[in-house]
Amino acid sequence: MMEQYRANSYLFGGNAPYVEELYEAYLDNPGSVPDNWRAYFDNLQHVPAVDGTEARDVAHLPVIQSFAQRAKANAFVNRVSGDELVIARKQLMVQSLIAAYRSLGARWADLDPLKRLERPKIPELEPAFYDLNESDMDTTFSATNTYFSKAEHMTLREILKSLRETYCGTIGAEIMHITQPVEKRWWQERLESVRGKATFTADQKKHILDRLTAAEGLERYLHTKYVGQKRFSLEGGESFIASMDELIQRAGSQGVQEIVIGMAHRGRLNVLVNTLGKMPKDLFAEFDHTAPEQLPAGDVKYHQGFSSDVTTPGGPVHLSLAFNPSHLEIVNPVVEGSVKARMERRGDATGAQVLPVLVHGDAAIAGQGVVQETLALSQTRGYYTGGTVHIVINNQIGFTTSDPRDARSSLYCTDVVKMIDAPVLHVNGDDAEAVVLCTQLAMDYRHQFKKDVVVDIVCFRKLGHNEQDTPSLTQPLMYKKIAAHPGTRKLYGDKLVAQGVLPAEGPDQMVKAFRAAMDEGRHTVDPVLTNFKSKFAVDWAPFLGKKWTDAADTALPLAEIKRLSERVTTVPDNFKVHPLVEKVLADRAAMGRGEINVDWGMGETLAYASLVASGYAVRLSGEDCGRGTFTHRHAVLHDQNRERWDTGTYVPLEHVAEGQARFTVIDSLLSEEAVLGFEYGYASAEPNTLTIWEAQFGDFVNGAQVVIDQFIASGEVKWGRANGLTLMLPHGYEGQGPEHSSARLERFMQLAADNNMQICQPTSAAQIFHLLRRQMVRQFRKPLIILTPKSLLRAKDATSPLSEFTKGEFRTVNPEVDTSIVPSKVKRVILCSGKVYYDLARKRAEKGVDDVAIMRIAQLYPFPHKSFAAEMKKYPNATDVVWCQDEPQNQGAWFFIQHQIHENMLEGQRLGYAGRAASASPAVGYAHLHQEQQKALIEQAFGKLKGYVLTK
Repeated sequence: MMEQYRANSYLFGGNAPYVEELYEAYLDNPGSVPDNWRAYFDNLQHVPAVDGTEARDVAHLPVIQSFAQRAKANAFVNRVSGDELVIARKQLMVQSLIAAYRSLGARWADLDPLKRLERPKIPELEPAFYDLNESDMDTTFSATNTYFSKAEHMTLREILKSLRETYCGTIGAEIMHITQPVEKRWWQERLESVRGKATFTADQKKHILDRLTAAEGLERYLHTKYVGQKRFSLEGGESFIASMDELIQRAGSQGVQEIVIGMAHRGRLNVLVNTLGKMPKDLFAEFDHTAPEQLPAGDVKYHQGFSSDVTTPGGPVHLSLAFNPSHLEIVNPVVEGSVKARMERRGDATGAQVLPVLVHGDAAIAGQGVVQETLALSQTRGYYTGGTVHIVINNQIGFTTSDPRDARSSLYCTDVVKMIDAPVLHVNGDDAEAVVLCTQLAMDYRHQFKKDVVVDIVCFRKLGHNEQDTPSLTQPLMYKKIAAHPGTRKLYGDKLVAQGVLPAEGPDQMVKAFRAAMDEGRHTVDPVLTNFKSKFAVDWAPFLGKKWTDAADTALPLAEIKRLSERVTTVPDNFKVHPLVEKVLADRAAMGRGEINVDWGMGETLAYASLVASGYAVRLSGEDCGRGTFTHRHAVLHDQNRERWDTGTYVPLEHVAEGQARFTVIDSLLSEEAVLGFEYGYASAEPNTLTIWEAQFGDFVNGAQVVIDQFIASGEVKWGRANGLTLMLPHGYEGQGPEHSSARLERFMQLAADNNMQICQPTSAAQIFHLLRRQMVRQFRKPLIILTPKSLLRAKDATSPLSEFTKGEFRTVNPEVDTSIVPSKVKRVILCSGKVYYDLARKRAEKGVDDVAIMRIAQLYPFPHKSFAAEMKKYPNATDVVWCQDEPQNQGAWFFIQHQIHENMLEGQRLGYAGRAASASPAVGYAHLHQEQQKALIEQAFGKLKGYVLTK
């Protein structure tokens, strides 16, 4: 056994964590470690031994690395001899045993209410593994690096008992993967000082039982009254409601004033009624199908959000349950974005006042990639929300799998959170007091360290995935155990009766009282505040019921444009910009003076500058937003003589006016789904900020399709949630192959209905300026999808004179601009959108054609019928109308827009198509083939109509 120990133990293996722990404790307080170790560390650092508590300012990593080498050579044991060697070796064995329980004790914890699995064999948790036996049990050893008692020494029997109570009871703590020593010691002290057991007063215990009774009572009431209807019952996981109750109350006492909750459908109805205080009668009306239908589409009841205000020891707390589709974890980044907006509105940089809470399922947290993406955002500057409390309703079965080998590749469903050093508390859901204790610890950790923390409630699912399933078809043995389980409420009620906390009839009386509340449709959360309104609440009323055609004055006075131009092209005297950027700033300064036309980058910059100067904040995020993927933006300037992020960058848009609104530009991590979800959540909570997500290339939006389908496109018709998020998607066929040509315009067009969003493709600097300003100046908040260009960013054709910024507006239809084209002579009208316009205009000039007009549709949806019809009437003699696009025929706008065009065509006109043939790929990858196709489609636009032709 000793040889096995020497090969594998924590002391003699390569990492020697026990010695590391001792060394960390020594650095904090030299007096906290045994004398022989203190002398050793003092000698190692070449400083005199001291008994005080002064900290050591030493390099930690090299010393820790040296421990590994010394451990392999048994240097820690061989430094003493004789009787001292025996004593020292035994002490080291005990310390290794302590380290093992802290690291592996969770594997032996009593976590499963169903008790289906045998305890695994873990030799490192047995004293014999360390050559410790019964004769050592009453020997006294140093316990100065533990927190079991104030005594500096304990017998091995006491130490082992304390370790097993703390780490192998109904709480299994995973904390030793945390890299910060102070956090690890915090957890050790909090867990070991109470031996993993909570201490509650009689009233607190009664309250816990009350919450369990409410959780079980609602489910049984619904099961009886609405037999067979889907509700995704919480039965088996009732202690989750007690956890949520404790979380809210403790958060309030810690100064939190808002909590935003994201969860999937399991237990959602229970949270709505028993946590947020939704009136039961309103929920019953949804089951009875008597609730008023107020939305164009609506959604099922277990996807609905809700908000309320409840009292806590620290004052009122506003609760928001985010709307969530059945894509489970997709709500995670949405919640985080909403929290970020609320934090910034309050000036809360650390998340002290706003708390994100994410409730996961065991299969979903392990299986869905958006979990990892959202975790990766958690500690970054642009997305930090002060730490999220994660609660897992772990029913040990996921959807239909009962074998963890099929559900995940990791030991625990929560292992993904270790990527950000988040501590995990696994807890047996049948021990309601332990669940509440874990919730307290999680809240205290988040409050102190402002980082993510996880409570994994290991429970079970009494019914099937939904109430129409028969789970015993696939998990017969598991459901035999579930059928025999009395229920968490019953177990805890019996416990309180046995303790004398309640009389024998007490638990049943609580059940009857809750049933009476259900029959009367009364609140089950007391008290819910009905008239409270926070000064930080946002009023969306001004933005509702408005039309996209409402006027918006987006032009600016020339003097203001010149002033803004000066501000965005000025850098501090001691700031050295790159020579190429210096040229960009000089050109932009000339543009602001009207000496040269304004290019796309400057038009965009002027829009942002004008908005923040007017009090509208701007938030722009994406994978390369500071510079811009095509180096056109340069919103963040980098000092060529310094690389420090805090002093080596300068953002001119932060300095355009005194008292201006916030301008934020973020180079996000390489994520689309989570970042887009985050920005959607931000925009859902902040209508007065121009919130933009920019894809590096337009097709990158493919990775966030769930956010588009379930939130951006349908959130308003399903949930009544207005949102003004803007997407900027670089799009254009320029020979860059299948992956960097198309922003998949056709997908947005397919989702366009009910005036749910705006889809625009501007083609000039002035038009992007007016479009961005329109999104905020007009009191109308709908998602805006902008197909932005690539080559046009620097094209002379796409520049605009300064006069187009001081007058005009975003034109949904750009009419013919060539004055040599006489409307009465026009025989063909070519309609298009985007970069292809300039190719068509050049070809017309080359051919010397004077009977073809070219019109750009800059707003594809909602289709501007009125403006388009007015333009079409200018050409009464045109017999042919052609829609020309770069994209293949089965992609782009063609299939959607042909019917819009047909509606406003004149009698006798024919509509044809010019563009690439249908294709399975967005674009070809061969440069020569791309050029041939591009040439052919331009020729086709001027040639004879062929193929499918639609006649008015």
